[in-house]
Amino acid sequence: MANSIIEVQGVAKRFGEIRAVDGVDLAVHRGEIFGLIGHNGAGKSTLFRMMLGLLPVSGGEIRINGQPVRGEAFRQVRRAIGYLPENVVFYDNLTGLETLAFFADLKGANRHACRSLLDKVGLAHAADRRVRGYSKGMRQRLGFAQALLGKPAILFLDEPTTGLDPEGIREFYQILRELREQGVTVILTSHILAEIQERVDRLAIMKTGKIQAIGTVQSLREKMALPLIFQIRMQSGLVDELRSLLAPLGVDQMEDDGEGMMVRCPRGSKMPVLSALATLGEKVADIHVHEPSLEDVFLGYAS
Repeated sequence: MANSIIEVQGVAKRFGEIRAVDGVDLAVHRGEIFGLIGHNGAGKSTLFRMMLGLLPVSGGEIRINGQPVRGEAFRQVRRAIGYLPENVVFYDNLTGLETLAFFADLKGANRHACRSLLDKVGLAHAADRRVRGYSKGMRQRLGFAQALLGKPAILFLDEPTTGLDPEGIREFYQILRELREQGVTVILTSHILAEIQERVDRLAIMKTGKIQAIGTVQSLREKMALPLIFQIRMQSGLVDELRSLLAPLGVDQMEDDGEGMMVRCPRGSKMPVLSALATLGEKVADIHVHEPSLEDVFLGYAS
């Protein structure tokens, strides 16, 4: 864990008889975007709140930047942490700029950065508008700006793109990439798996309070050994030839998808299958190879 900025060791949280978090071990590296995914009730938000020091642990230990998440020493560490909760609540009578200034005072951050932060998250045009007139997406942008106050070294973002349109989501992840390049560590949760699968460096899958798997999206795909999908556009009348060509390679799941053949291929047969298809020459017009999605991987681990 030498390069870890967040270390979670054997952490548990009990609410009466309910074990919301059950013996979690986790390490988040400096300067990475780390995803935490799981079904509702898997323990993600509880783990978040314990890492932030908002809930005491029932067992185990959490360290951030080498400091236990408790006591006076952690107060200084917490000043370098930004947090965007899943449900953002603001005072409707304040303007966006006044809201950000309010949070800046609470965090001991410089008020002069507020207007530029609103510009960064795409709210410059609404800085002097009362928050009661903000849409859900605008409130989410304002919450993100609040989390960025004080130039935090670590960002905790709980369902951060809720309410954002596609353009807003793209801008949000562009900001995260810029922050990562500056050495900021980001840990986020999301239910929109297709959105994060190409945008996180690593992720952890939680189920019933436990970590089921940790790794890059590609490493988790490989551990699950889910099949690849080949979509093959080819000349008509080649189905039997294709079956006889691929059957010796362990490929026996083929179906017509309306535009050609869809073939499910064991991961270990990928290169032999491509080599076999190359022997068909111009009979094959196009080939698309699809990796299992993060949703496929998640359902495999969480089922």
